[in-house]
Amino acid sequence: MALKATVYKATVNVADLDRHVYLEQNLTLAQHPSETQERMMLRLLAWIMYASESLHFTRGLCADDEPELWIRNDFGGIELWVDLGLPEEKRLKKANSLSEKVVLFAYNSRAAQVWYEQMRGVINGYADLTVWYLDDQQLAQLTALISRTMSLQATLQEGVIWLSDGSNNLEIQPLQW
Repeated sequence: MALKATVYKATVNVADLDRHVYLEQNLTLAQHPSETQERMMLRLLAWIMYASESLHFTRGLCADDEPELWIRNDFGGIELWVDLGLPEEKRLKKANSLSEKVVLFAYNSRAAQVWYEQMRGVINGYADLTVWYLDDQQLAQLTALISRTMSLQATLQEGVIWLSDGSNNLEIQPLQW
């Protein structure tokens, strides 16, 4: 018997003071059976950082040919490709060739540091690639906000993200590699 995804609902109010983006969105996050809660919450954080009415979750882990999030234009082209993890050079090359802008969120402190040292030259070779790194401690704090129904307020300014669920407040500072 196949395991089903766990569904989470999130109402997210975003105030991005740097990009002048202010919106409230109701999101549905399906946690794949093989996906950790940390990874799912990192997907949500990625959505918050690039919040837009056009930014959508994809089939994610169920589709090798899609990122975790994307913005598609009216002609079917990809404007923004957002991925998570520590991909091989082949996937970065594919993303860069298919999209105008590529964003990667790296996590898992020990493995991410090793991956970055090996991939630094490749990363620097792509002008339209942005890599963010979130350490294990910040990811654990983010995961502490998880509930099946979430209501989050997010304020972004100068590289800092303040998140609140009404009873908990969290400050996150992803590192740009």
